[in-house]
Amino acid sequence: MIVLDTSAFLAGFNPFSVGEDQVTTPKVEEEIRSNSLIQMRFRTAAESGRLQVREPSEECLEIVEASAIKVGDAFYLSETDKQVLAIAIEAKRSNGNPQIVTDDYSIQNVATNLGIAFAPLAAFGIRRLLEWVRYCPACYREYSADCESAECTVCGTELRRKPRKKLKTLKM
Repeated sequence: MIVLDTSAFLAGFNPFSVGEDQVTTPKVEEEIRSNSLIQMRFRTAAESGRLQVREPSEECLEIVEASAIKVGDAFYLSETDKQVLAIAIEAKRSNGNPQIVTDDYSIQNVATNLGIAFAPLAAFGIRRLLEWVRYCPACYREYSADCESAECTVCGTELRRKPRKKLKTLKM
């Protein structure tokens, strides 16, 4: 099964070009409304039954949130991203082998942590699983990746993020 992120449609993915089952969320459709050609392709695929559009379960969304916190991408995932990942978990649970089509590095990182395959279209994709940490570039104080503050509590400088450690190299 192919799970489609917004970036797949923006990169030109055509749901009619592959024979596998495809699924996405209503949030993806909301994100592509501004481009009429992409929107038309999306709606045609959904109306013909080629593309399933559905909401993920709350249980799978909680699993995604926990995984995103673990690797430090929770701050960078949108609600749409989380739903795409949750649908992939549902597909995996039903004895499937889902593949998320996305160019979003945070989705790729969390998917890797969850043991879900991904395929980038317009980007190279991640090469290794990363665990992120937020830090202050002025005083070098480190914060957890899910820290909600955008500024250093010591000096007020805007926080950045960097990989804490490389966990494992992915096979390409």
